[in-house]
Amino acid sequence: MENFPDYLYIPILVVAVLLVLGLAFWARYKTVSPDEAMIVTGSFLGSKNVAIDESGRRIKIVRGGGAFILPIFQQAQFLSLLSHKLDVTTPEVYTEQGVPVMTDAVAIIKIGGSVEDVATAAEQFMGKPTESLKGEAQEVLEGHLRAILGTMTVEEVYRNRDKFAQEVQGVAARDLKKMGLQIVSFTIKDVRDKHGYLEALGKPRIAAVKRDADIAEAQAVRDSRIQKAQAEEEGQKAELLRDTNIAEATKEKELKVASFKKEQDQAKAEADQAYAIQEARSKQSVVEEQMKVELVRKEREIDLEAKEILRREKQYDAEVKKKADADRYAVEQAAEADKARRLREADALQYKIEAEAKASAEQKRLNGLAEAEAQRAKGTAEAEVIRLRGLAEAEAKEKLAEAFEKFGEAAVLDIIVKMLPELAGKVAEPISSIDKLTVVDTGHGEGAARVSNYVTSLMATAPEMLKSVSGIDINKLVQGLTRKALPDAADKPAAVPSPAAPTKPLPPAAE
Repeated sequence: MENFPDYLYIPILVVAVLLVLGLAFWARYKTVSPDEAMIVTGSFLGSKNVAIDESGRRIKIVRGGGAFILPIFQQAQFLSLLSHKLDVTTPEVYTEQGVPVMTDAVAIIKIGGSVEDVATAAEQFMGKPTESLKGEAQEVLEGHLRAILGTMTVEEVYRNRDKFAQEVQGVAARDLKKMGLQIVSFTIKDVRDKHGYLEALGKPRIAAVKRDADIAEAQAVRDSRIQKAQAEEEGQKAELLRDTNIAEATKEKELKVASFKKEQDQAKAEADQAYAIQEARSKQSVVEEQMKVELVRKEREIDLEAKEILRREKQYDAEVKKKADADRYAVEQAAEADKARRLREADALQYKIEAEAKASAEQKRLNGLAEAEAQRAKGTAEAEVIRLRGLAEAEAKEKLAEAFEKFGEAAVLDIIVKMLPELAGKVAEPISSIDKLTVVDTGHGEGAARVSNYVTSLMATAPEMLKSVSGIDINKLVQGLTRKALPDAADKPAAVPSPAAPTKPLPPAAE
């Protein structure tokens, strides 16, 4: 409790006070049901539904609601407003004619609904049992019933009970009003006597009723006999008239039957002919109706198909549009993502390029130094190689010149002749790579022979080709050697070396 906040004391106290007031209000608030009235007495009653008597005393009447009863200052009691049934019976009472009669009646009474009636009833019956209220009301009703009965004749009471009950109710209501009561209903159940006066009072009437009944019965029998005789006479006349009418009707019937028969036969013949015509027309109408129905059905099917096509087109458009929107959104998202990725990659690539450029620049600087050194070394080596190669070629040429000088033109010719087979092989090498060759003979025997003589013809141009390439004229060289050999061998013709055959065979001629 030492740590309990001080600012919570006031709200808790207010809640406690409100709770106590609520419980007090719940305990002191009284509700009233529709069949009762609450009588509140005491002080501070207010001015609504308050009854004040002649002496100035005040009571409050509450009906069909509720009220808060102040403790100590007010007190509440409940008064029932239910109705009560009373059986009112009188002993023998002498009527105006001096005839003693007895009467039985039923009355329904209750406390009045006004504030004055409830206040009056509360003043007189509050705290008393219900039997006391019923007893006092019954005595008042019996007294007024005897008083009214003494002012009327037996015939008036017997013949007009409603008037009798209304007079009793009107006189008794004033006295019951003073008690806070009201009559809901008052009914005379029975009026009787012990001396047979009421029975004798009814005998003349009964005798008159019986006499009138006998006379009426005799008159009825007489009238019945008269009416019976008249009826029999009229019946016989009616029978004769009936027989005559029947005969005439029979005759007219037979004539009409014959006429109807004739007309019927004619009508039947016409009907048979018309039936066939009508049957044909009916069939035609049926066929036309069937065609119309079929046409309507076809039109309906066409309409349904058109609507179905339209629905499918709309559905397709909707689906394609939705899919296109979804694809466009996906493409846009993918493009955004790719754009962001490319930006990141570009930044990374830029950083990488910058780093690589720096590294490459350094590497190139080092490589340039190394390459310059290598090029210098390579240039020195190549220069040495070129120098040595030149020396070797010069030495070779010198040796070749020495050989030419030593062996003369015959040695040169021998070397060239040895090179001709290799040259022929190089010339024939492209032809040997042909897989299939078709030769068409023109009829002069120049087909396959021209192909086989191709290499030979080509080799015939070899001296000219060698002359144009190396400047050596083989024909001139051979002629010079021949002229030198003629003085030594006059009997033998000079042999000119012929070109050697190609080293590789020709491909077979195609068919």
